[in-house]
Amino acid sequence: MSRFESSPKYEHGVSESIGLLLVNLGTPDAPTPSSVRRYLAEFLSDPRVIELPRPIWWLILHGFILRTRPARSAKAYRKIWSKQGSPLLLHTEEIAAKMRTALASEFSAEIHVEIGMSYGNPSIKTALAKMFAHHVRRLVVLPLYPQYSGTTTGSVFDAVTEILSQRRWVPELKFINHYHDAPDYISSLAATVHEHWTENGRSDRLLMSFHGLPQSTFLAGDPYHCQCHKTARLLAQELELNESEWQVSFQSRVGRAEWLQPYTDKTLELWGKKQVGVVDVICPGFAVDCLETLEEIAIENAKLFQISGGKCLRYIPALNAREEHLAFLLRTFTENMGRWPETSPTYSAADKSAQEKESLTRARKMGAPI
Repeated sequence: MSRFESSPKYEHGVSESIGLLLVNLGTPDAPTPSSVRRYLAEFLSDPRVIELPRPIWWLILHGFILRTRPARSAKAYRKIWSKQGSPLLLHTEEIAAKMRTALASEFSAEIHVEIGMSYGNPSIKTALAKMFAHHVRRLVVLPLYPQYSGTTTGSVFDAVTEILSQRRWVPELKFINHYHDAPDYISSLAATVHEHWTENGRSDRLLMSFHGLPQSTFLAGDPYHCQCHKTARLLAQELELNESEWQVSFQSRVGRAEWLQPYTDKTLELWGKKQVGVVDVICPGFAVDCLETLEEIAIENAKLFQISGGKCLRYIPALNAREEHLAFLLRTFTENMGRWPETSPTYSAADKSAQEKESLTRARKMGAPI
């Protein structure tokens, strides 16, 4: 029996469609130690995330990390969990829902928008299975990671291509691997800052905090560090900030190894000791709010800053489903649909249906199972 799938069973003459797969990192199913343990086991088992030799890392992961970290992380998740569930999942679902509505009104072609998480649920595999059920033949994959890293976007590519490698009919694929310097992305970030300043007044300093990575990843050639700095520089230019009014930092480090610096917590602690008054923090590497923004920055680092002597830390929310963000993501998708016939103003669903019927007639004459 062939290892290549044709699921659902191929039918001649069926309508084909386009798919948009939005990918985010993922989240536990619940803020409990058992759910967090399952999530972390999947996340930290990815060789893209941890590049240590597998036998050594397996012992560290199962002998120590998964015995101690789930309870601490579950406690942190409970601080931000809503009645509806995980903020990361809810914001990502809202983006997908609004994009479905917008695309349905703009194109006559059938376009399916699904979300998939690199780790946890709904998985990338589940999202692609839904698309295969709708006979998606053209696919755009959009990881919601503005800055490329092998640990994030690279992992998404691995997951998608592994699944597609098992398909008999591989869909035409467009993979978007970064948008860190896209003008509309930068202007969307600037709009959130301006809105925040209009409502709350200007701060003494703006900190742009990105998720950290081990220094070894940077030395191995990962472009993430450079792309973060370019995003920050372009945003500062858009906001017309001078060098003394803003800074880049990196958060969420774990373990004893050296990570990208300066560290967010150490920076805020130093600013607090220097009695910097009001600090605004924005996290341009996160498309939607999640544990790292809502708990680590808005709660824990805000406390640290004040305890150290600072006056007030104000967190500026992620882009989430803001109008500017949605418009940017929609433009990014439609631009990557490129010259696909469904994007043409002359595209006719009726003509496509007639062509599919003609294909069905030919297949029947050749004895194909219908």
